[in-house]
Amino acid sequence: MDDKIIEIKNVSKSYSDKPVVKNISLTIRRGEFVTLLGPSGCGKTTTLRMIAGFEQPTSGTILFDGKDITMLPPHKRNINTVFQKYALFPHLNVFGNIAFGLKMKTVPDGEPKTDKNGNKTQKMRHLTKAEITDKVNAALKMVDLEDYGHRAVNSLSGGQQQRVAIARALVNEPQVLLLDEPLGALDLKMRKDMQLELMQMHKQLGITFVYVTHDQEEALTMSDTIVVMKDGEIQQIGTPTKVYDEPANAFVADFIGESNIFSGTMVKDCCVDISGHKFECVDKGFKYNEPIDVIVRPEDIKIVPTDDKQCLVEAEVLSCVFKGDHYQVTALTHGDERNEVVIHDNVEVQTGETIGIYIKPFDFHIMHKSRLINELDGEMWEANVVYMCEGKFPCLSELPENTKVHVKVDFDDVELTDDEEDGIIGATVISAIYKGSYWQYIVRTDDYYDFFVDNDYEWSIGDRVGIKIAPDKLIIEEVKDEEV
Repeated sequence: MDDKIIEIKNVSKSYSDKPVVKNISLTIRRGEFVTLLGPSGCGKTTTLRMIAGFEQPTSGTILFDGKDITMLPPHKRNINTVFQKYALFPHLNVFGNIAFGLKMKTVPDGEPKTDKNGNKTQKMRHLTKAEITDKVNAALKMVDLEDYGHRAVNSLSGGQQQRVAIARALVNEPQVLLLDEPLGALDLKMRKDMQLELMQMHKQLGITFVYVTHDQEEALTMSDTIVVMKDGEIQQIGTPTKVYDEPANAFVADFIGESNIFSGTMVKDCCVDISGHKFECVDKGFKYNEPIDVIVRPEDIKIVPTDDKQCLVEAEVLSCVFKGDHYQVTALTHGDERNEVVIHDNVEVQTGETIGIYIKPFDFHIMHKSRLINELDGEMWEANVVYMCEGKFPCLSELPENTKVHVKVDFDDVELTDDEEDGIIGATVISAIYKGSYWQYIVRTDDYYDFFVDNDYEWSIGDRVGIKIAPDKLIIEEVKDEEV
């Protein structure tokens, strides 16, 4: 038997022409615990709803056991869903909630019969009361609620209600259980307890779990496979260890766990430059002097005396906070370009102290930058004014009106304003990554144009900002007819 139970092939979903899921492909194997992980609005719940049948893809195909179920309604899929808001029926007790689906379920009645034309027919019947009672009791036992069948669901705690929702989903014996942030409404202790219970339940049942969450700890704790999503696209698929230790890009490193993320230059094989300091690493195959991103986890940085031969760079301690099993140290490296570094070590140091820093070569994670410059298409509105991203930007180009142009602008030449009315166009901050000495943002205009911006000022995801660009910072290139 093929161990692929769900295959998502080139699936996209748009609402009012705005893409929510963008051409994703994913294979889920039988018995696997897969977690779709990402920030709000990344498309993970929409993906889950398409697997369940509550949403149909705009394009692409979804296969279940090799059969196309893309347009199949939810009740015809051997898949059940547990929602964040449990969706229990308040007028039914616990037993009634769990039994609800069983009362509508039909099962084969006897062996199939063949008519004189060779056509096979199967008589179906509803479950008996005794069969329903046995199945409900078994489900209650599975979620450790054997004596709760008579209770009103409104009298239960959040964790107990969640177990009822899971029992109601499992009682129909689905091949796949979908869970849409089911622990989101629980307090911290109950959430951690339920994580362990769900893991045990998954092992006991052996069915496929597809779990949606924005909580990195949940994903790392419970999953066989993590699918990291951002902005409707899959960023990385891998085991928890792989995703944490070898993030595919700066977003994954920043989103999962704590990371120090720096811009650097790959001087040559196994040598990276960060703010003028050269470090030995193990990465090869990059272009010489290629701009790259460097990821270093806080626990991979060690504090050493400044005169120790292992000392790679000196830094000034900004703070030292005891976290129970380690000290969290924030320090500022010495040099012309100073980077803020977060360190997790068992060494206590004092604010203002100068320390040495050591990092093993294989603890530098080097990755290509997703973009080196903003590149946009536009056309000349008139001489010295270019129209792009639904805005008219002053520029230094005498090209005539309606000339198609290609516009380039460096990340640090895009100016953001607190009041979007002060900008030429408005935008929303959708990504923010601290790079040691500055912030790198992705801001999205209302017409879905993205700008990468390097800036010293701190904004939060979701903030509205204005965008301005100095005329001399816009690089305008005419697009020839053959290029159009």
